[in-house]
Amino acid sequence: MKTLCWTALLAASCAGTAPRTGPELRISWEKNYLTVHAPEIPGGQVRVYYLEAYCRSGSRDRKWNLTTIPHRTEKLPDSDDRTIRLRCRVDGGVEVDHVIAASKGEVSFDVVAVNRGAEYVDAVWVQPCIQRLNAFTGADQQTYPARCFIFIDGKQTFLHKARRTEEAVYKGGQVYIPAGIDPADANPRPHSPDVPSNDLVGCVSHDGKWILATAWEPCQELFQGVIVCIHSDFRLGGLKPGETKRAKGRIYVVENDVEALLRRYREDFPAAAR
Repeated sequence: MKTLCWTALLAASCAGTAPRTGPELRISWEKNYLTVHAPEIPGGQVRVYYLEAYCRSGSRDRKWNLTTIPHRTEKLPDSDDRTIRLRCRVDGGVEVDHVIAASKGEVSFDVVAVNRGAEYVDAVWVQPCIQRLNAFTGADQQTYPARCFIFIDGKQTFLHKARRTEEAVYKGGQVYIPAGIDPADANPRPHSPDVPSNDLVGCVSHDGKWILATAWEPCQELFQGVIVCIHSDFRLGGLKPGETKRAKGRIYVVENDVEALLRRYREDFPAAAR
């Protein structure tokens, strides 16, 4: 056994990556909800609204029903509790395939969107919503920002200590917009003046033992929402007829070691790890 463990560590070292740690995760998907299962997770599971919405440009200053683009999602037959394949059909002719894979301490997402229609489709950004985090954080809507964090100026910053604004089309929550993203195309909730250093947003479990975090590339925004939820929303940027766009994401469930989380994130997203 010691020889096998050493061989695994040596192989990871030679590949330039650290061994992956965390609970063995399983996944299921029904009626637009992805559920991540592991007995180690406080509450036993994490629920993700996958996907909540495909969104048009100009979303900051507009009613939500005018921003979202109707879509329908189906689970493809070759899915199990480690790998799930989904297909979304977005009005206008965009077809989006998702491969979701669970492993040790993470769920990975690979997304390919193709416009099979004859017109441009203004699908600029997309919302996966990790929600109802009451059991994980031990907090409610008013108190859970103190358990949630992003990175500002390269440092882990809990959201009750980040700068906040209140004025927006819809009150409540807080949006953190990466450099280079037009705020006019972001969420109609209040926009913080703080610019995140990377595309990670996470929260700490109520017992301090675990971190649940998520990141997407390319990232449109980070969001602390209004149903005890967190988002790293991803960007498609609109699709011309025949055009293909790609995105990738992660959900991490790992021990509360911020430096280890950052190393893992940088391995997975070397271009986005600012």
